[in-house]
Amino acid sequence: MAPQQRRRGRWAVYVAAGLLVAAALTLVPGLAVGAGVEEATETPVPTTPVPAVPVPTAPVVPPALPVPPAPQPAFGAYLHYSPLGVLRMAEISQWLNGPQPRVGRSYLPGDRWSNIEGAPGFLDAWANWRRERADRMFVLNVPMLERNEEGLSDAEVRALLRRGAAGEFDPHYRRLAERLVESGVPDTILVLGWEMNGVTYTHRCGPDPEAWKTYWNRIVTTMRSVPGQRFRFDFTPSRGRDAVPWTDCYPGDATVDIIGMDAYDQPHGLSFDGQVTEPYGLQKHVEFAKEHGKPISYPEWGLFRNGDNPEYMRGMLAWMDVHKPLYHTITDYCPHGVWQCRQNPKAAEVYRTVLSGRSEPEPVPVPLPSSVPTPRPVPTAPPHPDCSPLNLGDWVEYWLGGRLCIRFDWWSRFR
Repeated sequence: MAPQQRRRGRWAVYVAAGLLVAAALTLVPGLAVGAGVEEATETPVPTTPVPAVPVPTAPVVPPALPVPPAPQPAFGAYLHYSPLGVLRMAEISQWLNGPQPRVGRSYLPGDRWSNIEGAPGFLDAWANWRRERADRMFVLNVPMLERNEEGLSDAEVRALLRRGAAGEFDPHYRRLAERLVESGVPDTILVLGWEMNGVTYTHRCGPDPEAWKTYWNRIVTTMRSVPGQRFRFDFTPSRGRDAVPWTDCYPGDATVDIIGMDAYDQPHGLSFDGQVTEPYGLQKHVEFAKEHGKPISYPEWGLFRNGDNPEYMRGMLAWMDVHKPLYHTITDYCPHGVWQCRQNPKAAEVYRTVLSGRSEPEPVPVPLPSSVPTPRPVPTAPPHPDCSPLNLGDWVEYWLGGRLCIRFDWWSRFR
């Protein structure tokens, strides 16, 4: 019986101890029975804030800015080779309702070497005009041989080209380069030996293309050797094959800066599209220049065999707007012109309408060097009602200062 009693006594002790422990736990805050779960749910658990993920949105595209129009080719007109051409520039600008030609073009007479060298005073008016605005261009046609329009035979031309290729005529071109630099126009564009693929001029290429190319290279090398020069040389055949393919006369990229083309409305009956696609025509010109990395130009263009042809005028102006030549200058005398020639009113209206809507840059004044002489003014006498003017030619009129006029009553003095 004793072991059973000991077991009962031990259980009583265990129960009493448990009750004492439970009573003690109830006195500790937060550890009461059942309170642990409740406190856990009420006490906030610290957490690390999670950044918000931005929702991608479409990028804001700013409104497109207007694209400025491409600059129009510099234009001009051949109005006269003498100072009269300079005076007429302002008049054609008025006729166009404002746009000012930025290109002035003249020719050196090809009658004798002294004129090809640039006779003293001949270039002064053009040089002054060029320097008045920084954006202007002066284009000068330069013959390669004297007696340039005297109809020399192929044999004579061949002999002259070979003499030129040997360097005999170099001094003439050195003197011309020096005069251009001294006149303050060292950046003149020189249309050397133009329309060489035809038969009109003594400086034609056909009689000896190899001698012609060698001679061209000698002239360019000679003129580039003059200190201060910044000349650009324009290789300008006439449109089409003519007497020889003009590509046979090309002297090489090293001595050519611009590849031009004289493009008149001829022959009779050939449409403007035909002028584009014909062998050695306008399309070939553009492609050839692109192959050689050169800008293009149209030093001479205008109406001719097809009369007052507005379709040619419209086509040529559109062609130049697309292909952006460095410059173009219409030949403005009859039968080619539009302002000084009254026989082409339809084509003139097209030209005037297209050109008059264009704005040109504001003039940029350029100070004139004090060493450059002021050009001698060319007087223009008003027409006399009682006399008849004599046409003695441009050269005589220039040096006389105007036209001579014979009175209608001259015979009365001998009565």
